[in-house]
Amino acid sequence: MAILTAFVLGAFGLYIGSWYLGYQEGNFALLLFSATVVTGIYWLFEKAIFLPKRIQEAQEMDQAEQKRLGELASMGIQHAPLDIQAKQQEILRQPWWLDWTAGLFPVILVVFILRSFLFEPFKIPSGSMIPTLWVGDLILVNKFHYGIRLPVINLKVTEGEPVKRGDVMVFRYPPNPSLDYIKRVVGLPGDEVAYINKKLTINGVVVKDAALPDFFEEDSLRYIKQFEESMPTGDTKDPQVPQVKHRLLNENERPAFVEGASNFPFKEQCQYSLEGIVCKVPEGHYFMMGDNRDNSLDSRYWGFVPDKNIVGRAFYVWMNFGNLKRIGGFD
Repeated sequence: MAILTAFVLGAFGLYIGSWYLGYQEGNFALLLFSATVVTGIYWLFEKAIFLPKRIQEAQEMDQAEQKRLGELASMGIQHAPLDIQAKQQEILRQPWWLDWTAGLFPVILVVFILRSFLFEPFKIPSGSMIPTLWVGDLILVNKFHYGIRLPVINLKVTEGEPVKRGDVMVFRYPPNPSLDYIKRVVGLPGDEVAYINKKLTINGVVVKDAALPDFFEEDSLRYIKQFEESMPTGDTKDPQVPQVKHRLLNENERPAFVEGASNFPFKEQCQYSLEGIVCKVPEGHYFMMGDNRDNSLDSRYWGFVPDKNIVGRAFYVWMNFGNLKRIGGFD
């Protein structure tokens, strides 16, 4: 078993190493699921076979010592018992190959359950969601808000809250589902989304925005135009519908047209022009945009997000080591 375990652990290490070095695109959900299954099997064998066998060996050693003392006593020989406790403890101790498998199973199982069904941490890698989310923000994603999904295959098994415009969502990147992306939901199934001359319109109704003081971007040491957008969560023609207010950035010097859009599914439902883009969102799909509107590769470029790609709703910054003031909730 030691040789087999060394081979299994080596395979895990090789996978992680090649992922870290960039030789392949890793899948953490699959890795965690595999680790849970493998360590769980070892844990079951430990409880059912290996541990009882070690306990039996320790008991047999004690019985043999008692028998030896009894035989000596029957011959009238008084002899001090041997100290066999150290040997028994050595027998009962888990070997290294069980320490690194069955011993880790409870911890891996808890992490697997928390990450797969409750909350998952993410790190913001780019500035596409500035000013809402900054590079280096460590965020929490609610995995059950839109319904519980099975890990790895992402199959939805329970109904949750419906997706709303304005939600900040983590999803599997449609061109490459092994990658996770984060954007804001702009268009729901059936919506007509237009982004013309940097003005957002949904179902023919202009989404209101108000100018805010310019945003100072520390990385580029420049000021960018900032607005507060009021995103309707329901019927766009109902003035009483709840709205999500959030900030966004727009750069006047950047052109409005979308350059370099890929050939994505349902692209025929989008019309591109020098002024921007108009799309009809297909059923079971969503139109996503970043809050940093001129620095975001989103649905304008790679298309719609299918419902099966949803990971969860982002809702809280739990740490930013470069700026502790970033900790807190966001819209």
